[in-house]
Amino acid sequence: MRSIISRFRWQARAIFALAFTLLLALASTGQAFAAVTLIKFSTDPYTNSTSQHQTEVEPDTFSFGSTIVSAFQVGRFPDSHGGSSNIGWATSTNNGATWKHGFLPGITVYAGGTFPRTTDPAVAYDAKHKVWLIASMGLFLTGAEMLVSRSTNGGLTWSKPVVVENLGSNVLLDKDWIVCDDTASSPFYGHCYYEYDNNSNGNLILMNTSTNGGLTWGPGKPTANHAAGVGGQPLVLPNGHVVVPIDNAFESAVLAFTSTNGGTSWGNAFVVQQIFSHKEAGGLRSGPLVSAEVDGAGNVYVFWQDCRFVSGCAANQLVFVVLTGGASPSVVRRVPINVPNATLPDFFIPGVAVDKSTSGSGAHLVVAFYYYSNTNCTVSTCQLNVGYGSSTNGGNTFSPLIHITGPMKLSWLPQSDLGLMVGDYISTSFSSVGKAFPAFAKALLPNGGVACSSAGAVCHESIYTIAGGVTALGGSIPSTTGRVVAGSDHPTPSTPVTVH
Repeated sequence: MRSIISRFRWQARAIFALAFTLLLALASTGQAFAAVTLIKFSTDPYTNSTSQHQTEVEPDTFSFGSTIVSAFQVGRFPDSHGGSSNIGWATSTNNGATWKHGFLPGITVYAGGTFPRTTDPAVAYDAKHKVWLIASMGLFLTGAEMLVSRSTNGGLTWSKPVVVENLGSNVLLDKDWIVCDDTASSPFYGHCYYEYDNNSNGNLILMNTSTNGGLTWGPGKPTANHAAGVGGQPLVLPNGHVVVPIDNAFESAVLAFTSTNGGTSWGNAFVVQQIFSHKEAGGLRSGPLVSAEVDGAGNVYVFWQDCRFVSGCAANQLVFVVLTGGASPSVVRRVPINVPNATLPDFFIPGVAVDKSTSGSGAHLVVAFYYYSNTNCTVSTCQLNVGYGSSTNGGNTFSPLIHITGPMKLSWLPQSDLGLMVGDYISTSFSSVGKAFPAFAKALLPNGGVACSSAGAVCHESIYTIAGGVTALGGSIPSTTGRVVAGSDHPTPSTPVTVH
């Protein structure tokens, strides 16, 4: 993918900075004034007729030291096989001041590789071996391989992919994620862990381990109770223990499992909490996949969208639990987000960041998300926004909602087999100077004013972040376990789906 990097590098602030001054209501109304300047990471350069162009969706981010790396899908396919033409990347080596970007080499046929498609990027850094890693999937129409691309120069150029797992071209693997042990005092310093599920085998969860900077990987290992799941986000605690929050295969419960021996074996997956999720209006693709981060003391914060606190499960809010030591969940609390003048707001697809230089009751959190001001809307009337909330006391209280961008019309988004798409997840990461950088998909009106999915449409959906990042605010609105509206109606679990 990166053979064409030099053609697309740019200085983000000089060329693509896009300023939006958003005058909002005062904090007493639930929002705050904000002047937000957006940086566009890149633009889809591909022209194959089988994808929807120009589209970029589903970013992940990771930071270490002064470097922040993001990866995302580029050129989304609209059919049931899913995936994209390639994986894009954007890297800052100066705490988000400037950015360079490109596209991974050697994965798809559009970038010197052999796979028709690729999907599901996730980013990690191996401090021991000084290598950045982007996990992705090489998609066939009947199956997938798990891949990792490596960078040994600070995320500025990338190798052709290493195969992590290949169970055959007719075996569909799904929803990869990656993390490395970056604590020098850990007994497993330099171990990297790759999580995914075997969709062809009932979403069986598998974990592979590398001890040489992602050059080679051990075999995929299941949990002790052969649990099924989707959308895991493995995390490493300061003591080297690995905790993996993940949805079950029905996306009706949050599970977690651990390894205390560097990935030699994995324990039983246990239920953390049930999930009660509302289906977003307008045919938008979203689901209650977890977003998880760990603080400096090893407390794990797990966020997802959930409707348990709303009568009749009529809208989602963002909820979270804290796992202490990887095994002791707190009660479910909701993030107290208020949208002024909203009839019934709906919040979904969270991406949480935790500043690892903070912990416990002093932990700094920033959670970015998408939202509707009114959940009772249609594909023509829904207005999609991006915002964030933050906390400086481990989630005990939160700041008012800060609006980042929007509203966007749903017709501006690319089509997928599971609905109009910004991604199954978004991501936020803290820099080394305490600023958080959300990465998210923002869409503009397609050329000609037609829907992005219309034949011949030229879409305008790219991945953005906030120039200079954002600071966690010490808000006073308490998180709560109470209902917004009395009621207890919940949906029943759905059947498993493939979400590549």
